[in-house]
Amino acid sequence: MQRYFVDQSADENHFFIVGDDYHHIVRVMRMKEGDQIICASTLNKSAVCSIAEITDEQVIAEVVHWISGTSELPIEVTIVSGLPKGDKLEWIIQKGTELGAFQFIPFISARSVVKWDEKKAEKKLDRWQKIAKEAAEQSHRTMLPAVKSPVNLKSLIKMGEDFDYKLIAFEEEAKQGEASVLSKSLAEMKRGQTVLFVFGPEGGLTELEVSSLREHGFRTCGLGPRILRTETAPLFALSAVSYHFELME
Repeated sequence: MQRYFVDQSADENHFFIVGDDYHHIVRVMRMKEGDQIICASTLNKSAVCSIAEITDEQVIAEVVHWISGTSELPIEVTIVSGLPKGDKLEWIIQKGTELGAFQFIPFISARSVVKWDEKKAEKKLDRWQKIAKEAAEQSHRTMLPAVKSPVNLKSLIKMGEDFDYKLIAFEEEAKQGEASVLSKSLAEMKRGQTVLFVFGPEGGLTELEVSSLREHGFRTCGLGPRILRTETAPLFALSAVSYHFELME
């Protein structure tokens, strides 16, 4: 059954689907009135719906029954990725969404080879958000992760004030065999809390960036004895959170 995220529902019993999703339902899937789909609302609720009417501009879906339960991680994990080369950030967003990330924030790091082009910003953000949406629908998420505009170090430090936990994946810690900060942090976390997880670009974070973040309450941690690529490390962290809160209990 196809799943669609709908910006809003006009009432408790109907969803109104427009835009790309309208085109997908009508032109790609060639659905008819009476066919069933799953609609996910902005309130993190999902419902099995029956297509009640198809007009020239919208699909009206009537709620058959609301789906109980959630597929969301009990901890809100925000992934901060130092801007990487190529399409690596798209990979992080797609796979990170499948693994339960709450939101993604690109980070303009000192060692980021890619330079952020404000002229192409809107187009880039639209593409990243579309990737997150498609991945959320495929993995049956009940909420759509947000992809934010890139931030600099000063903005990142300011953002950190709103989180319960602030962790930095730092390869120097891994080289030294540090293996306790991440596991201890996960053991301390309570359901419903938030964690901001920072990952460097291909060249890693600079000592200055790490020391600045540490001064503002961020903690460095290793991700095991192996050095992970910039696109692999966030997925490792999300998997660790999932294992701790979803599989161990």
